[in-house]
Amino acid sequence: MIPIHDLFFFALAAFVLVISPGPNMIYLISRSITQGKKAGLTSLAGVVCGFLFHIVMVSFGLTAVLFAVPYAYIVLKTLGTIYLLYLAYQAIKPNSKNIFEVDQNISIDKPAKLFTVGFFTNVLNPKVAVFYLSFFPQFIKPEYGSIFTQSLELGIIQTFISFTINFIIVLTAAKIALFFAKNPIWIKVQKWFMASVLVFLAVKMAISKAK
Repeated sequence: MIPIHDLFFFALAAFVLVISPGPNMIYLISRSITQGKKAGLTSLAGVVCGFLFHIVMVSFGLTAVLFAVPYAYIVLKTLGTIYLLYLAYQAIKPNSKNIFEVDQNISIDKPAKLFTVGFFTNVLNPKVAVFYLSFFPQFIKPEYGSIFTQSLELGIIQTFISFTINFIIVLTAAKIALFFAKNPIWIKVQKWFMASVLVFLAVKMAISKAK
């Protein structure tokens, strides 16, 4: 069983990653604003199933890699650190687009297509794969028990946090878009705050020691 304080930090990292703009968030926001909350929730169901796919694949993969490949932890940690710094740059780079500015002329899709696109948007999302592969090893220790079980535990926490935040985004996307349109200064505040937290997580990951 992973200690509570480690789970708390993992939850913080999962929260920051889910609120940083990516394919999943952009897809859910665009469908929620242009086609309504029902379409957004259907899309979210597909995204959640995509998370479950990642959990199973990564849990089996980490169990094999961490035992079979020397220095795998260091490689994964380095990749994770670089990726977090990349996300921080993406958050504050000049002329970055407000994700709540979407094309209002998107065609209306049927529920089956909304679900399927949501699923594959997540399954093919490199942000999710890198998060799982680079973050999970930082919190897994052989003395805590089965690596597979620990991976599932972290995956369930990450999926719950992602579902909760994205559920709120789907229900409030239109209101948030209107708020940012009226208060553009908050877009800059949000971007710099997110970038700062991502850099903090990158530094913490970089100085963490192997398990």
